Amino acid sequence: MNYYRSEPTVVPFNGFNAAEDGTALRAAMKGLGTNEQAIIDILTKRSNAQRQQIAKFFTEEYGRDLIKDLKSELGGKFEDVIVGLMSPPVEYLCKEINRAMKGMGCDEMALVEILCTRNNKEIKEINETYEKLYDRPLAEHVCSESKGDFRRFLTLIVTAVRNPPGHVTPDKAKEQAEALYAAGEGKLGTNEEVFNKILAHESYEQLRLVFDEYKNISGRTLEQAIKDELSGPLHDAMMAVVQCVQNPLTFYAKQLHDAMAGMGTKDSTLIRIIVSRSEIDLGNIKKEYERLYGKTLESVVKSETSGDYKKAMVSLIGGP
Repeated sequence: MNYYRSEPTVVPFNGFNAAEDGTALRAAMKGLGTNEQAIIDILTKRSNAQRQQIAKFFTEEYGRDLIKDLKSELGGKFEDVIVGLMSPPVEYLCKEINRAMKGMGCDEMALVEILCTRNNKEIKEINETYEKLYDRPLAEHVCSESKGDFRRFLTLIVTAVRNPPGHVTPDKAKEQAEALYAAGEGKLGTNEEVFNKILAHESYEQLRLVFDEYKNISGRTLEQAIKDELSGPLHDAMMAVVQCVQNPLTFYAKQLHDAMAGMGTKDSTLIRIIVSRSEIDLGNIKKEYERLYGKTLESVVKSETSGDYKKAMVSLIGGP
């Protein structure tokens, strides 16, 4: 799925010692006041596996739950970053999915960003973990919170129907491109079902071939057609798939840009992408962001955040 060498910004800490870190964290939170800088220095510079070892030591040594202690000492968006870092990666995504569907309304873009960008293996892990955490199948929860063609598309994504990586049938690509053209640009109105079927089922390699064929037939990219033919959350979901097929780094860089553009900042998106990609490809995303927008991700995040929240985010973006 990824056609680039992943560059994480958070890597396992050399000379790691869970007992040392656990003791330092306890000292940072004990007594009056909290040493936030010590918490940032330790937790943003350890891998997730190392953080789990620190949490284990903390429980064994002090009989305390590190996440609970952090929650009681910290607050606001800074707390969201630190607690996010402490969750195992798949669990973190499941909590974010659940949060997107909680209460009134649904954060469809959060669902799109998490679910439409993952491969089958990752989707299966998310499904298993989600049911363990919430005692409810993810597909059923997604169905109850979404509607129409968006619900149908998301259900296909969540049920992991996509063909395995490397699965290509070049002779079918032209036929599929023609079907997409006929379902969209080639008629009045749009037949969303055809878009759903092809974009949710085919492997990324196959979709690349389909997109090339589409351009030959239409003279425009499928991305341009989706912009014209679809709207709302279905448009966002389809665009996410198309962008991830072409270059997932562009998708994430654009999401970060959108989260900080205009008035206010969509902190939940900012935190989720930076926390969840820091050990995967945040280094690559940083470069793509700068290429697209002519500014460093760090400088924009600095101007959009403040206090310990800013320090934690900048530390995660900083790189090894």
